[in-house]
Amino acid sequence: MKAKYDFSKGERGKFYHPDAEFHLPVYLDPDVAEFIGGLAVKKNTDIGQIVNDWLRKDIEFIKTMKL
Repeated sequence: MKAKYDFSKGERGKFYHPDAEFHLPVYLDPDVAEFIGGLAVKKNTDIGQIVNDWLRKDIEFIKTMKL
């Protein structure tokens, strides 16, 4: 790393987008990724869809247990 950087020609907020969405990265263990990847291929869908569907079902189950 340099001792000094010249930001005199920099532009504040150049890459800021107020409507930008942040997508949380989720890292799966290799065995889980392999299982879900195989399931996604069989169902002709992507891993994200399968994981989201499973999580939605888990959320509903948790909600019913709290009542």
